Amino acid sequence: MRPVYMISGGITKFAKALPKTDFRRMVKDAYDYAMADLPKLSRDQIDGSVCSYFSDHFTRQLMAGAMVQDYLGLNPKPSRRVEGGGATGGLCFQSAWESVASGRMDVCLAMGFETMGRVNTWKGNEFIALASDTNFDYPVGGFYSGYYAMMVIRHMHEFGTTVEQMAKVSIKNHLNAMYNPYAQRPEKLTIADVRASMMVAEPLTILDICQMSEGAAVAILASEEMARKLCDNPVLISGVGTGTDAMRMADRPHGEVLLLSHENKEEYADLKYPGVHSFRGGRAAAKQAYQMAGIQDPRAELDFVELHDAYTSSEIQTCEDLGLCKYGEGGSYVDSGTPFMANLDYGLSFPEKSKWRRLPVNPSGGLLACGHPVGATGLMQAVFAFWQLQGTIGKHLGDATLQLPEPKRGLIHSHAGTGTYITVSIMEKA
Repeated sequence: MRPVYMISGGITKFAKALPKTDFRRMVKDAYDYAMADLPKLSRDQIDGSVCSYFSDHFTRQLMAGAMVQDYLGLNPKPSRRVEGGGATGGLCFQSAWESVASGRMDVCLAMGFETMGRVNTWKGNEFIALASDTNFDYPVGGFYSGYYAMMVIRHMHEFGTTVEQMAKVSIKNHLNAMYNPYAQRPEKLTIADVRASMMVAEPLTILDICQMSEGAAVAILASEEMARKLCDNPVLISGVGTGTDAMRMADRPHGEVLLLSHENKEEYADLKYPGVHSFRGGRAAAKQAYQMAGIQDPRAELDFVELHDAYTSSEIQTCEDLGLCKYGEGGSYVDSGTPFMANLDYGLSFPEKSKWRRLPVNPSGGLLACGHPVGATGLMQAVFAFWQLQGTIGKHLGDATLQLPEPKRGLIHSHAGTGTYITVSIMEKA
């Protein structure tokens, strides 16, 4: 296995609908941006691609990946489609990593898109619900906001998590997005705004939930030799991990917590795990990625995290799964101000001191504010992490507000279903 680097990336504007374009053009726009930012790379030097999109239903087209490959002029080079629910983009990124790490390719294009605005919201929710167990959950009215509402109710019962803590996640991510021109829904919010917005599934309001979106993103990955030839400041992909779990939460057995290097068994002696309050697949993915990257304590060794916040509650749950705080401390982690950008005024008050080191979570705005065009989402995270580590946020966003001071290592996290597929990838300044 050889080292793999990200050498360029591009995204389109994420929006509720982009009726004047189609999926091929979306990907082409993101691809052209990435290529323009890497003038030493020619199309002939790209050895192949991986294409990700979640649903044939939204696109109304089978074999859309083959059509994108053709539209980009990459035939007859190898390509394949990757699909895995909400983790589709993250799986695409890791699949491209595998193509280069294995030696099969020296340069691989990871490309993803989704066209969710071509159908009514109710029909879109039906398509998304097909990613649950259609023999069990779906016929009894299962849909994902309902599942996540159930999970956070349990989290609240077990750990005392509050709706105000969830609202603070929404405030954070929507305000971050005000400095991200690619984001779908930038807003300055208050706790009262979040709680007064339309209730979707108690206790989740519309401002606790990401939106269906359209958009595309690409990431270009390369071997060390090609990265040095083509890019002045490549970013190393130092760790990857993927976890899985049963699709039906009732099928998930209880057992011991999967411990990370900085944890011990005694602190979780009374925790019923994973229950429906935690994502065991996310913990498994993090554990693998940390081990590969040589991370002993993510709280001290990461500089930012871009995670899959389809719901405000899932950001709180995922911070625990990633070991940024202990299980049960996710709400307090938000209250402490730890995951907020230090240079922005969120209209919230935080304690002067925290037991946690500041670690911005979703400085891009996350899914809540950027949007969630599923096949592109995990790749969007990779692009923002890449720009963050390059120190080029100001160049690409036209404003350096979201640029962290000298970040050395970041984490991206992509999540499907109620934790059925989860990917974690570690990226670091080369």
